[in-house]
Amino acid sequence: MLMAVAKASSKRVAVKRKAALAKRKKAATAKTVQKPDIAASYNSVKDFGGRQYTGMQVGRSHKWYYDKGTWTETKITPDLWRVSYAVTKRRAGKAPKGSGVPVGTAYQWYILAHQRVEKLNDDDYSTSLIGLKYKLAHKRASKGKWSAGTVAQRRHLIMFLREWLRELEKETISLTLEYKGVVYKGEAVPVPETCANGMCQQMDITLNNEHLGIIRWLKSGWKLDQQKDQGFVKAIGAAIMAYYGK
Repeated sequence: MLMAVAKASSKRVAVKRKAALAKRKKAATAKTVQKPDIAASYNSVKDFGGRQYTGMQVGRSHKWYYDKGTWTETKITPDLWRVSYAVTKRRAGKAPKGSGVPVGTAYQWYILAHQRVEKLNDDDYSTSLIGLKYKLAHKRASKGKWSAGTVAQRRHLIMFLREWLRELEKETISLTLEYKGVVYKGEAVPVPETCANGMCQQMDITLNNEHLGIIRWLKSGWKLDQQKDQGFVKAIGAAIMAYYGK
């Protein structure tokens, strides 16, 4: 009887030792697994339609919160205003350690956008801004000079505006749809450089004479910023797909 108990006890000790050894091996293996180098991923050369680039991958997004800033505007013709806006923007959340560009990096952007404003009372207006921003040049913190001079920046801007004008002057995608008993008519204008394989994946949408924003196709379906009714977005997407015969 005593010998049976001793054997059972010895067997339990052996099992415990084996489990402890396996646990130590697993812990050692976990320590040797290297975490992905986020900085290397950010700076790696990527491809977009045969065009090489570095930095944030196409398709990813940023979300920012803006401090209380000052917007000034001056009317210079019956329909043209000069605007100025300066503020600090802050990331929603925290940037992954080692990601992004070094402190001191700068960019020159050209913004092409729709601003919708509605008067709420004598002193307040609601406002939303939807559009595109196009990079003209950047300045690396380590170099202290812009990637493109004044003439090259102007040439980049002219190329971008000409491409956008070509899309505006083309026969746009005519849209007609009904949603919740309301008939909507308008058009979709393809965003330059977002068309491939006979289909454009991002389009500027106007329905019933009101600009709605830029709709985009993702694996999860159609998305339209600032449009809370996803059923309406799906209806617009269905009209677009019908145009392409899909």
